[in-house]
Amino acid sequence: MAGWSCLVTGGGGFLGQRIVHLLVEEKELQEIRVLDKVFRPEVREEFSKLQSKIRLTLLEGDILDEQCLKEACQGASVVIHTASVIDVMNAVQRETIMNVNVRGTQLLLETCVQASVPVFIHTSTIEVAGPNSYREVIQDGHEEEHLETAWSSPYPYSKKLAEKAVLGANGWALKNGGTLYTCALRPMYIYGEGSPLLFAHVDSALKNNGILTNHCKFSRVNPVYVGNVAWAHILALRALRDPQKAPSIQGQFYYISDGTPHQSYDDLNYTLGKEWGLCLDSGMSLPVSLKYWLAFLLEIVSFLLSPIYKYRPPFNCHLVTLSNSVFTFSYKKAQRELGYEPLFTWEEAKQKTKEWVGSLVKQHKETLKTKTH
Repeated sequence: MAGWSCLVTGGGGFLGQRIVHLLVEEKELQEIRVLDKVFRPEVREEFSKLQSKIRLTLLEGDILDEQCLKEACQGASVVIHTASVIDVMNAVQRETIMNVNVRGTQLLLETCVQASVPVFIHTSTIEVAGPNSYREVIQDGHEEEHLETAWSSPYPYSKKLAEKAVLGANGWALKNGGTLYTCALRPMYIYGEGSPLLFAHVDSALKNNGILTNHCKFSRVNPVYVGNVAWAHILALRALRDPQKAPSIQGQFYYISDGTPHQSYDDLNYTLGKEWGLCLDSGMSLPVSLKYWLAFLLEIVSFLLSPIYKYRPPFNCHLVTLSNSVFTFSYKKAQRELGYEPLFTWEEAKQKTKEWVGSLVKQHKETLKTKTH
């Protein structure tokens, strides 16, 4: 068990950074390799503070570059694969999403075999399970229900295929004669400091007199704090490296949630922003059924125009469904088999995230002052 190393793909991202910070505390870990397409200056600065504690190697490269993957995996003991393209607005080309999320995952698995990396942990998403209809109600769902998305939209579809590839690779023979052990984690909607989606909501509100959009009021979900998702990855890593625990973990997937109250996406945004003057739009909103059919018509228009003009609708059927469904899940299996208990309570997660939202509001006000002088 001594002298092991870990590769984190997408390690410069929202979740990846939190995983790296927790990895630093792991016993006998000699090196953390962090692979990402590009590292922002502030991320490089943050990671430089950790280099006094552990050997931390930053690798800039493409998940589709086989030579890059070979160098990144050489001598590694564990791969935590968080890298993916996240897109629910169909803003990114389908081919790009499929290449990165599916082909990139397949290449990484193949590289692990050649480099004899025995442990592979995949960051999946709740979207591989659905929701498939806004009329469908799933409350406290669990792994034994075997829910699966029926959407052909590139993000949920690509993540479904990627997860299947990872779990299907469990038990593969490694080049050195060993065996590859895999598992996948399906976190709920992830919030917390640095969340790109939360940033977009807050930024949009600040440009609209502090009014948050109110498009998701019919949803009921159980979001999860980023620090708790990162912690679940550490526990999965420990379990797969433990000969006694590994047999029950191999080839399994786990829903990851925490003590965050069940609520709508809109209510979450409001809770995190109301202290700073942000409020929900009080205007009328379309019934979900009408909005869904409008989205369907806009998708048809987009398809018909595609030979001559690229029109991206402001919303689509998948997004309307995702934003207006009752879709909550239990983490009991992760609790039972991984020993998962959230590191952060709802109150702690809420406070940390609210402080970050406050910093965004302050930056916005300072920017406005600068422009008026």
